[in-house]
Amino acid sequence: MAMEWLIAEDNPKDRAFLADLLSDRALRLATNGDEAFQIASSLAEPMVITDLQMPKLNGIEFARRLWRHSPQARIVFWSQHKDEMYVRSLAKIIPAETVYGYVLKDNEPTPLRKAIETVFLEGQCWIDPQLRPIQARTQSRNEAINDFEYEVLVDISLGLTDMMIAQRRYLSRRGVQNRLQSLYVKLGIDQERIAGDMGEAINMRARAVAMALQRGLINAYELQEEEHRFKQWLERQDSKASDNRL
Repeated sequence: MAMEWLIAEDNPKDRAFLADLLSDRALRLATNGDEAFQIASSLAEPMVITDLQMPKLNGIEFARRLWRHSPQARIVFWSQHKDEMYVRSLAKIIPAETVYGYVLKDNEPTPLRKAIETVFLEGQCWIDPQLRPIQARTQSRNEAINDFEYEVLVDISLGLTDMMIAQRRYLSRRGVQNRLQSLYVKLGIDQERIAGDMGEAINMRARAVAMALQRGLINAYELQEEEHRFKQWLERQDSKASDNRL
């Protein structure tokens, strides 16, 4: 029996394009991350081409779960996004036992197929050339954002004050401010000032969010997910406050 390759893609046109490109292979199709995990976790040697932004379970979380279940699984991420946040997230979850690929959707069919075969058949990683500068930045001591800095970036993007960040992240206000200062340095705005007619200093928090958007450290899709998590946290705080009043 031929080894099956799994395509996880919620966009019907993109799913059909891949199915046609790889029509000489035995294929399984999934339309969301949950379905993809159910199929992939049942395969002896999972070979998966997946989008990053999918309903129910995004590509990063799908990969995290699959690699936890099958560390040898080979995954090719096929996406229109070259955001630094995805490159950064992937670097933290790839197991030593496997190889992977990251291919942008603007590739022509021939190099796209070659990239997939390089990972699945030749057992070598394939990273889109457009991503290499971003990958290098995620490994730079002076520019790479760590998990603590990323948390505070998300929080200021959601509009949280220092006090609320401190409460959410179990920090002192000084701890929050230290993380913010470190974030500003890595975004290259620690000494940046733009003086207007009134000689006002730049708003560092707003500038940090603007620079993060430009670098692809945050995007609208992921901020919607973070907004959901933040609302869940607020509900827990309200519940605790109600219990304390009883």
